[in-house]
Amino acid sequence: MNPRPDPAGTLLFRGADWDFETLRRINEACEDIATKELGLDTYPTQIEVITAEQMLDAYASSGMPLFYKHWSFGKHFAQHETIYRQGLGDLAYEIVINSNPCICYIMEENTATMQALVIAHAAFGHNHFFKNNYLFKQWTDADGILDYLDFAKGYIADCEERYGHREVERVLDAAHALMSHAVHRYPRRSKPDLRSEEKRERERRAHEEQMFNDLWRTVPAQRGEAGAPTTEDMRRALLQLPQENLLYFLEKSAPRLPPWQREILRIVRLIAQYFYPQRQTKLMNEGCATWVHYRIMNRLHERGQIGDGDYLQFVHSHTNVTFQPQYNDRRWNGINPYALGFAMMSDIERICREPTAEDRHWFPDFAGNGEPEAVLRDVWANYRDESFVLQFLSPALIRKWRMFHILDDSNESELRVEAIHDERGYRRIRSALARQYDVAWLDADIQIVDVDLAGDRRLVLHHNVVNRILLESEDTGRVLQHLADLWSYDVLLKEIDTASGVVLKEHRAAPQRSAQ
Repeated sequence: MNPRPDPAGTLLFRGADWDFETLRRINEACEDIATKELGLDTYPTQIEVITAEQMLDAYASSGMPLFYKHWSFGKHFAQHETIYRQGLGDLAYEIVINSNPCICYIMEENTATMQALVIAHAAFGHNHFFKNNYLFKQWTDADGILDYLDFAKGYIADCEERYGHREVERVLDAAHALMSHAVHRYPRRSKPDLRSEEKRERERRAHEEQMFNDLWRTVPAQRGEAGAPTTEDMRRALLQLPQENLLYFLEKSAPRLPPWQREILRIVRLIAQYFYPQRQTKLMNEGCATWVHYRIMNRLHERGQIGDGDYLQFVHSHTNVTFQPQYNDRRWNGINPYALGFAMMSDIERICREPTAEDRHWFPDFAGNGEPEAVLRDVWANYRDESFVLQFLSPALIRKWRMFHILDDSNESELRVEAIHDERGYRRIRSALARQYDVAWLDADIQIVDVDLAGDRRLVLHHNVVNRILLESEDTGRVLQHLADLWSYDVLLKEIDTASGVVLKEHRAAPQRSAQ
């Protein structure tokens, strides 16, 4: 790849130094390639330059601006700062926010080359993925998230003044403990309209209080006639059981929570829902952004807009980002999503341009079509990590990465190689790897199944146990305690084997204090 000479001074920058005019030129050059050559469709971009300390602060609050205050953010800040100051880890070159406009934070310590790389990576790669992937379209409101965060920050600050920091912190602690089980996993009738939340919060107070009073005052006492709904059926229908979104249930049905605490639970669960698509698309999102920055930076070099030395600096950084340690390397920490994502995107490009007979057999729909950009845009829009791996991991890449599948069965004394490099083995390897990205498989399936309305109001939950993997007892006890404190009555969690229906273990918690 040979860049054209630069007799007229068309380089975007010279050396490591940069200013805001340099950033403008870089952004315009990247945008030209992204839109005209790659066909990307992005939100308007808002680039903000921040210091290393501000980047650490962004780490601590999940990269979100305008976040409310909580002690855990300070804890995360101290952890990241200690690692960074001791030279044990680096900071991210950028953080990007799924909002409209798309906010891209870049570090002022970055060289001009790194600014070009991160703008290509975040402002165009991540930005396109956020705007076009179906999960983000279903679950997130990019237009309203910044306004909602501003409302949430102000609301919680107001609660701290009214009810005290300790009371607000207690509710936030409990909500954060339950946050991983505070998402709707299937599309609702409509996605959240976050811009209207502040107005709706005021309207909810009177309506919901009446609903809660009616719910707990009107308890069916007798079973219906034959064929009529039973007391249990009516109770479960009234409470929308079973329910896997624990914070949603508490917000709507906890009998003793005051309105301000219900609203805090709602804030935390809506933010958890906002991050839900990102958990399911980490591999694809980073693979998309890495492939985009690789293509853009190479084109800038081909067009003579970055010099050879700057290009080598880019290649060095890109190679570090996409490095995948071997299983026996001390640096091994699982599969690097940047590495596998970029490898699969590049492999799709290869199959589109230079397919083998094997590729044509496995991918007849796009092998040899010569349009990798169109194929990748379709992939980015319509898949998540699990389905992406299941559909597009090729035998060639499985061989290149030397993948195989080992079965580790606790009932057997030895490991067993389940899949090797043949057609059946490729499919098994692909299926096994895809499952590692399925949040439904990775997360514990915990659901609220019943409430004893007529008796002691005990809350009953089931954990549907897969492969005999039980919950860790100490952590479960702490989380159940938070749940019991919010519910204000006893809580029972049964761990039930999905294959046999046998109750394997029970956990109980009683409230330590009632809601204020």
